[in-house]
Amino acid sequence: MNLTRRLRAATGLDLSVAAVERAVRERMHRTGAGIDYDPQPGTAEFDELVDLVVVPESWILRDPAVFEAALRFVQRRLLTHPGRQVRVLSLPCAGGEEPYSLAMLLARAGLKPEHCRIDALDVSHAAIERARAGRFTRNAFRNPRTDLDQEALRTRFFSADGDGYVIDPLLRAYVTFDQANLFDLDPARTGTYDLIFCRNLLIYFDAAMQARAAARLYALLADDGLLLAGYAEAPALCRNGFGPRTPRDTFALRRQAGRVTDLPRPDARAMPRPAPTPAPAPVMPRPAPSPAAAARRDLLAEAKRHADAGRLAEAEQACRAALALRGEDAEAWFLLGLTAECAGRPQDAERCWRRCVYLDPDHYEALCGLALLFEQRGDEALGADFRRRAARIYARRGSVTA
Repeated sequence: MNLTRRLRAATGLDLSVAAVERAVRERMHRTGAGIDYDPQPGTAEFDELVDLVVVPESWILRDPAVFEAALRFVQRRLLTHPGRQVRVLSLPCAGGEEPYSLAMLLARAGLKPEHCRIDALDVSHAAIERARAGRFTRNAFRNPRTDLDQEALRTRFFSADGDGYVIDPLLRAYVTFDQANLFDLDPARTGTYDLIFCRNLLIYFDAAMQARAAARLYALLADDGLLLAGYAEAPALCRNGFGPRTPRDTFALRRQAGRVTDLPRPDARAMPRPAPTPAPAPVMPRPAPSPAAAARRDLLAEAKRHADAGRLAEAEQACRAALALRGEDAEAWFLLGLTAECAGRPQDAERCWRRCVYLDPDHYEALCGLALLFEQRGDEALGADFRRRAARIYARRGSVTA
């Protein structure tokens, strides 16, 4: 379906045909369009369709530890790079909840817009318009944690407006909003960013698209910059050139040694004419996965979504349900260890990750996690051993280098 391909290209998401068909039926019903409905990119109707297939849902100060880490990073950056503005990228930014959350903490810490600039992007035109309006419902303030004193921040930086709140104009000066997706960004044009928020994006991609997205993020991030990802997205990024900063902050990633590049598309005019090749052998259809395998795959996807949203108990429950279907599943053990580490149970994380590497000795993320756990405990020798094993696997993967 051409429309599905166009929507995938516009959003960067691995959209299913069924999801596109549901959105198309809704728009046809709303507009009264006939069977010739086929909106083109750049039109208002195409934007309406994009808004239906993306999931621009977030809230203010979602996962406060992430914003606290971001603030500390910006403050250190200003000390180590005096006189230079810190550049932050936030995508997808949904309705502005994420960039405005960071702007609140920057303003509270006494930092001004000239100290830190936030570029906020989303593929949804409607989401960008909501973000620019800066109006939020009461549901946007639903974080249960109180150590950031969310009520005080809301009182200081928002004004009541009917049944919702409007952002203080002061915070608007920190953020620039624009409609774009990750693959629209050319580092040669935008430059690199000191800090990148990229959460709730890669979980919607297949493995090939995750690798492509990671390569683009790698190119956009400064050599000594920081990438803040969702908990469930960290494994995919660690498979593609990134590594965790500390064992506890598994969402905070840095570029690893060995450059990963997002290769440009070749110029067709400069391509040599290929020699004729024999016809390829017919591709045999893959057998459909068994019901148990499909159920296990769905449970692991569910666990990743829960972990990314910070619902660790639900993520653990989904992992254990997957293991009940097949106990020798390395990825399920890895995710179970990740939820344990995020919940502050390093011994449980170690047990799960050891089981993971027993089942899959080349599991790079589990080896990195074990290395960081032992280094944190002061066991440098064992940590170095796991790190060397991880480095050998990383080198064998044949990452594209500059």
